[in-house]
Amino acid sequence: MNNELSMCPNKLVEAIGKPTKEFTKKDIIEYIQENGIRMINFMYPAGDGRLKTLNFVINNLEYLETILTCGERVDGSSLFPFIEAGSSDLYVLPRFSTAFIDPFAEIPTLSMLCSYFNKDGQPLESSPENTLKKAAQSFKDVTGMEFQAMGELEYYVIAPDTGMFAATDQKGYHESAPYAKFNEFRTQCMAYISQAGGQIKYGHSEVGNFTIDGLIYEQNEIEFLPVNAADAADQLMIAKWIIRNLANKLGYNITFAPKITAGKAGSGLHIHMRIMKDGQNQMLDNGILSETARKAIAGMMELAPSITAFGNTNPTSYFRLVPHQEAPTNICWGDRNRSVLVRVPLGWAAESDMCQIANPLEKKSYYNTTQKQTVEMRSPDGSADIYQLIAGLAVACRHGFEMENALSIAEDTYVNVNIHKKENEDKLSKLAQLPDNCMASAECLQKQREIFEKYNVFSPAMIDGIIKRLKSYNDQTLRQELQDNQEEMLKLVDRFFHCG
Repeated sequence: MNNELSMCPNKLVEAIGKPTKEFTKKDIIEYIQENGIRMINFMYPAGDGRLKTLNFVINNLEYLETILTCGERVDGSSLFPFIEAGSSDLYVLPRFSTAFIDPFAEIPTLSMLCSYFNKDGQPLESSPENTLKKAAQSFKDVTGMEFQAMGELEYYVIAPDTGMFAATDQKGYHESAPYAKFNEFRTQCMAYISQAGGQIKYGHSEVGNFTIDGLIYEQNEIEFLPVNAADAADQLMIAKWIIRNLANKLGYNITFAPKITAGKAGSGLHIHMRIMKDGQNQMLDNGILSETARKAIAGMMELAPSITAFGNTNPTSYFRLVPHQEAPTNICWGDRNRSVLVRVPLGWAAESDMCQIANPLEKKSYYNTTQKQTVEMRSPDGSADIYQLIAGLAVACRHGFEMENALSIAEDTYVNVNIHKKENEDKLSKLAQLPDNCMASAECLQKQREIFEKYNVFSPAMIDGIIKRLKSYNDQTLRQELQDNQEEMLKLVDRFFHCG
């Protein structure tokens, strides 16, 4: 059996007998007929970063053929701020490769993500999904390689505190039940996400764990495997939708917000990246970080200030990006160092056969561990527009290959020390800083916008809209103003509690 299909949890892959990329309209119709599917959902990301849904009853075979072939009209002005009401009609067309069974619907329902098209039947220039596709294509055109990504999706589960087996405050990392209360909820989410096509690496409880006013707040994380950039964004969008829906069904509250109270761990959306050519990871060269990887990192160092415009999109984002925390504030990179902006995680470079050491009965293994090496951008959070964020990172990595001085920038921004220790103050003083508010982020994007607009990746209308929204918060001094005002800070947190 094809290794890609063997043990695959995706119910449609199992039934159709093909990888999702090979799904056709005929496959979808046959599955619907043979499995009693009565409804179709079209789902598509809007300007607020959430998935929207359009429901269809399957009236008959002819109608099913029509909606799968022609899609449907939607009001673009209600979905995106850059579309005017006078010319707002858009088409949404389903992508068959994204089809999944809705795990929450009482009536058997098949859902699919959609692409937006304009009145001329062309992909909508400023749609999130199309922007990411253009970013990935421009990366490939410039470098001849494929840009892949994966996300670490952090979130808090909130529910009444029973008082049983209290976890240690801010010590929830990888905790087991009964001290971790929502492991079962997380694993059920993971099962649903994988059935919907998500390629999951693992899940675990995270650092954050505290109780306020009789409610327990427990931080969890689901991390994905690297796939092509468009699929990475789709999977994260579906995952957030599933987590929220299952929580609602069970009476829990969920937030992906970057900060929910002072003095407790905030939630990030770290993005890992790798660069592939002919199926091989290009991030290592003879066991050390390759020139390819260092050029990509240099591009991220150069565009880091403006990437916050896509990855840190409301004022609470900058309550998480503060000095002396694991969330970064300095523009630098390093190996295994969680205080840097771009981290090179531990990458299985040791030559010992750890499996054989742990299991003496095993023969020597020959797994190609170079495939596992990634680099990780640590500034983004759950407020991010996922498609814009990954598109921005693809542009930044591409830019690294277009910079003549990329390798020297990579060398100058590398740190191999804890930059927050007093003895390293001199190194810290030489590093540039990330913006510390939305207004500053908007100004950084304005200065660097030409790079993102190059090759028509980000449309000027989209960049204008992002800048306008960020500036509308007028938050230049907000963090300082609320530093000692817990009540007002919690009001701000409440405002952005369900961001992204």
